Amino acid sequence: MCGENVLPNGQEPSQHPPSPGTLMVDTSRKDRVGEFRGVAGPYWALRPVRGGVEWEACPEHLRPANRIERLRAETARRNARSEGRLL
Repeated sequence: MCGENVLPNGQEPSQHPPSPGTLMVDTSRKDRVGEFRGVAGPYWALRPVRGGVEWEACPEHLRPANRIERLRAETARRNARSEGRLL
């Protein structure tokens, strides 16, 4: 569950949403990689890189994908597209 980001002295959280399309890793879902789609209330919306249903995650459970995770995700996306399974 996602708690409210409440900081002392009225400070704002430092975590800003990434640009749409940025690959993010959801650490609360076994490091599932998804494409950032936008903000939905306190959650960030992600879409599987091979297509499928979007999911929402707490920003504190997300991190940018590293180089190898991006490579794996792009390879999976291309494989799915070549097999007609993407979008």
